[in-house]
Amino acid sequence: MTKKYTLFSIIGIFLLIIVACTNDNDDEYTPVSPVVVDLTTIPYEKLSDYHFFEGEMKNQIPSLDVLPYEPASPLFTDYAHKKRFVWMPKGVKATYNGDGQILELPVGAAIIKTFYYDKVQPSNTTKIIETRIMIRKSSGWIFADYVWNTEQTEAYLDMDGSNVSIDYKDENDVLHSVPNYRIPNEVQCITCHKARQTINSVAVDVNIPIGIKPQNINFEYNYGTETKNQLTKWIEVGYLQNNFSLPSANNTTIDYTDTSKPLEARVRSYLDINCAHCHQDNRHCDYRPMRFAFAETGDLVNGLTNMGVCVNTQDMQDFSPALSKIVSPGNINRSMLYYRLNTTNENYRMPLHGRTVIHTEGVALIEQWINSLQPCQ
Repeated sequence: MTKKYTLFSIIGIFLLIIVACTNDNDDEYTPVSPVVVDLTTIPYEKLSDYHFFEGEMKNQIPSLDVLPYEPASPLFTDYAHKKRFVWMPKGVKATYNGDGQILELPVGAAIIKTFYYDKVQPSNTTKIIETRIMIRKSSGWIFADYVWNTEQTEAYLDMDGSNVSIDYKDENDVLHSVPNYRIPNEVQCITCHKARQTINSVAVDVNIPIGIKPQNINFEYNYGTETKNQLTKWIEVGYLQNNFSLPSANNTTIDYTDTSKPLEARVRSYLDINCAHCHQDNRHCDYRPMRFAFAETGDLVNGLTNMGVCVNTQDMQDFSPALSKIVSPGNINRSMLYYRLNTTNENYRMPLHGRTVIHTEGVALIEQWINSLQPCQ
C-alpha cells in the first residue's frame, strides 16, 4: 500500500509541474524597452542615463524600440560619419504633413545623432566626438549635446560648444586633418533648427528637426534582420500613422553621390539637406532670394531661379564685383554660391554652421552643375 501511495504522489507532483508549466506559457512575456525619457528631469547629465543603447555604449547598438534611420543624402559635417536613431513612447505616433515637411513627432519623442570618425590617428581606431539629441516636450523641442570622454565610455551634457582637432585616414588610407571640428553651442543649434511660426496671432521662433522628412527617408534601409522602406518600417513598428501614400520618385530626394542619377536631381538633393533648413520661408536666411527646398527647385518655371541661377547677389559687402550673380552659368569664378561653398573663411563660408573644412566632393558637384547650365538670357 505504501508503494502505491508513493507512486500516486510522484504522478501527482509530475502532473502539477505540467499544469504549472502550461499556465506559465499562457502568459506570454512582453519585452520592455529600457529607455528612460522623463520630461520633468531631462536633459540628463549623462548620455547613459537615457539607456538608448545596450551593451557598451560606444558600439551604438540600439535598445529595444530605438529605431535607426538614414536620409538619402546626409548633411555634410567635416566628413564625420553619423548614426541616427529615433525613439517614441508607447501609444503615440508621428503624423504626416507632406512629402517635404518634417514628420510631426509626438511629445516625448527623441531624435539621436552620433558623430564619429574611423581610423583616427595615431591609434587608427574609431572615435566618437558627440551625440546630439532633440527631445520634444509639451512646450516644444529642446537640444541636448553630449560630448564623449577620451575613454569612449560615457558622454556628458555640454551646451557651451567647443572645438576638437581630428586626424584620420579615409577608406583609401589617405591622411586628413580637421583642425577645428566644431561641437555647437545652443545658440548655433537654434540658428539652423529654428522656424518662425504664428501662434495665437503672434510670430514666434520655435525649434524643429531638420532631416526627418518623408522625401528623405523614402528608400530601403538594411535593419540587419531585414531590408525595408523606412517609412513602411516606421508604420509597422507603430511610429507613424498609416494614412498617406509614399512619396513619388519625383518627390523623393536621392543620394547625391550616386553618379547614375541625373545631375540636377543630385544637386537639388545636396542643396536641400545642406542649405534648405535656412534658405526657405520663415527660416534664418529667408531674406535671401534662394529657396533650396527640394520641392521648390524642381519647378520648370521657378526651379532654377530658386537655386540662384542668373539671380543678382543682393549684398556684395566687400566681395569681388565678379560675384554679382548667385549662380553664373558656365562660370564658377563668377558664382557667389560656389565661392561661399569653396571657402573656409568663417565670415563668408556656407553653411553658416556645421563645417569648418571644404567639402571637396560637394564643391565638385556644384561646379559640374554650374558648367552644365545654359547662359542667362
